[in-house]
Parts: sequence; C-alpha cells; structure tokens
Amino acid sequence: MIFDVVVEVRLRAGIADPQGATIERALPALGFDGVAGVSVGKSIRFSLQAADETAAHAAVTDLCHRFLTNPVIEDSEISLHPAEVAAN
Repeated sequence: MIFDVVVEVRLRAGIADPQGATIERALPALGFDGVAGVSVGKSIRFSLQAADETAAHAAVTDLCHRFLTNPVIEDSEISLHPAEVAAN
C-alpha cells in the first residue's frame, strides 16, 4: 500500500521560539490585535510504501526520531492516509 504522510514538527514546550516571538511582536503593528501564543514549526509531506497502516506508522515514527526531528527539542505529529488512486 502507498500512504500519503504529513509530519508536523514543532518545538517542545519550554524551548525558546524566536521566530514565533518575532511574528507575535510584529502583528499589532500590522493591525492584528489579540493574537497570542504564536509558534513556528515545519510541515513535511511525502508518500510511503508499506504493508499496512501499522507498518507505515512505525516507519514514519522511526524516520522522525532518526532524521526529521531533533527529539531533544522537537515533537512531531504524524498523519497518514492511504493514497488515492488516480483515475485513468
């Protein structure tokens, strides 16, 4: 099976987020009042071939811990769904 995968990566609680802080400070000057808690992360999208959803999730989890994230300071959230077959 082929799965469409999205991995959302964000800093763990308590880790400084200077990009998020800069955006949050700039928003009132742009007319966006009342915005708080801005954080910046990254989204990684790809396709993965695996026997089933359990195997796909295990592979993506391993990929996150070994390559896509810094597990000391980042958390990841995995979303995966069977890929849609294109109509011919």
